[in-house]
Amino acid sequence: MQAGENGHQTPPDGRTWRNHFPAGDLWVFGYGSLIWKPPPHYDQRVPGYIDGYVRRFWQVTDHRGTPDVPGRVVTVIERKFWETLDDPLSHLESTDTKVWGAAYHIPASHAEEVHDYLDVREIDGYSVHYTPFHPLSDDASTGSPITCMVYIGQPSNPQFLRDPARREQQDVAEAVVRGEGQSGKNTEYLYLLEKALEGLGLGSADGHVTDLVRRVKALETVERAREEEEAAERDLRESLGRS
Repeated sequence: MQAGENGHQTPPDGRTWRNHFPAGDLWVFGYGSLIWKPPPHYDQRVPGYIDGYVRRFWQVTDHRGTPDVPGRVVTVIERKFWETLDDPLSHLESTDTKVWGAAYHIPASHAEEVHDYLDVREIDGYSVHYTPFHPLSDDASTGSPITCMVYIGQPSNPQFLRDPARREQQDVAEAVVRGEGQSGKNTEYLYLLEKALEGLGLGSADGHVTDLVRRVKALETVERAREEEEAAERDLRESLGRS
């Protein structure tokens, strides 16, 4: 074995997850689509949070768009790095550094299979990290932290929105309205995330997410009106052409 991150020994196949889960089972934290589209073979789903991050729709994707017209999906950004960026919505972030989501326990009998599945599903710019997850119990208190594997689209990955203009919330909203790809409409992803976060029992989603939903719904109304107007003009031309 060779030395890996944090002084751990890297297994011969190059994977490090077993160093973090010596019993062979696996905990995976989801802050995006994993909340409503969980991995296979999980036997526990626990709501809770990771600390020291913010969630943003600053990752481009052709799964909810196309290579020419990419959509937008979420990643989490280390809070200390995010504070160095010019984010017009920074006022929506309180001093609370929690990112809420759901963690899934994968038994040892399926851990390798699920890891392979997630590597394929999250391959588009995301990399594996390990962080403490704080579970939320039935009485709304948090239990002891659990080490979780989490896929993060870091600012160094090519899918991250490096151009500050592309990170403007209205620009993101317009991209979401346009986006549609092999996994469906980008708006569906956004609305599912909002409802999934509400379903965790917290009452509402992040300020960033709810603000984006508001903007997208306003744009969709304008877009529908434009489409109806264009349809009316086509109908008029066809009608006049027959007369």
